[in-house]
Amino acid sequence: MRILVFGGTGFVGLKIAATLLARGHAVTLFDRAGLPPDAARDFASHADRLTAIQGDITDQNAVEQAIAAGYEAIILGAAITAGPEREARDPETILRVNLLAQTPVLTAARRADVKRIINLSSAAAYGANAFRYALLDEETPCDPASLYAITKFASEKVAARLATLWQSEIISVRLSAVFGPWERSNDVRDTPSPQAQILAALQAGHQAVLARPGVRDWIYAVDVAEAVTLLIEAERTKHRLYNISSGVEWPVLQWGQELAARHPGFVCRLAEAGETPSVDLHSTADRAPLSVTRMAEEFGWRARFGCAESAADLSGWWSEHRGEA
Repeated sequence: MRILVFGGTGFVGLKIAATLLARGHAVTLFDRAGLPPDAARDFASHADRLTAIQGDITDQNAVEQAIAAGYEAIILGAAITAGPEREARDPETILRVNLLAQTPVLTAARRADVKRIINLSSAAAYGANAFRYALLDEETPCDPASLYAITKFASEKVAARLATLWQSEIISVRLSAVFGPWERSNDVRDTPSPQAQILAALQAGHQAVLARPGVRDWIYAVDVAEAVTLLIEAERTKHRLYNISSGVEWPVLQWGQELAARHPGFVCRLAEAGETPSVDLHSTADRAPLSVTRMAEEFGWRARFGCAESAADLSGWWSEHRGEA
């Protein structure tokens, strides 16, 4: 299959691309940022099936030209993960990238007869209700508050409505808290995962200090990529919305300590009284986990990486790529 990934050089997009390429698909990455040199080296054996287009998803002409080249599937993953400061300073750009750019993509995809579109949404869509329910399934009501959450929830609704009107295959997936290889701080990502912050502390030779253990159903980007690839390749799907999560809760503190066990001298710990944490958990409480029953029952899919497994894998990746990230 020929697959176009918007937001393709972000860390989730790169991992999805890696999985698609490994399965023999041809992949085009469309992103404002170019393909990172370390990713280009990792993808060298698939260079004949990989294309990178440097462009802005808000540039309708560039988007239409890219889609007109012809694809069986599109993954819509371009987004600004904005923090409160950016929300206050520049709400217009957040709305333009995260939501308003969606419709030209969907319209052009319909015109080009694209078979299937996967819209990457987020557990953030549950908003305040993520702290009111014990388990979050696809039918749980949403109460988004941040602009990122609002735009992700709205993107799902727009996708579902147009899918109904056009009889098109447009599927949204709500990703739980994702971390993994190639995650970097950049000008569209204000909220790096705690795991990325812990890894940055390791690289800088500092301790990683957390305010609390940080329990969540974290999901490794490798598992996200495998789930999205499954949805791309599926002959048919029963639903227009799926949760993608590990389905298992564990503390990010434990993950950091698993990492520390592989790197003598590095410390990941809780803050002492009066001490300022160095790792931002991006919330004051731990939300409920996402249900993965829908993906499990329909496709038999389960995440492969837990706390220890993901720490070992990312540690190995970092050791191989250190100095390049």
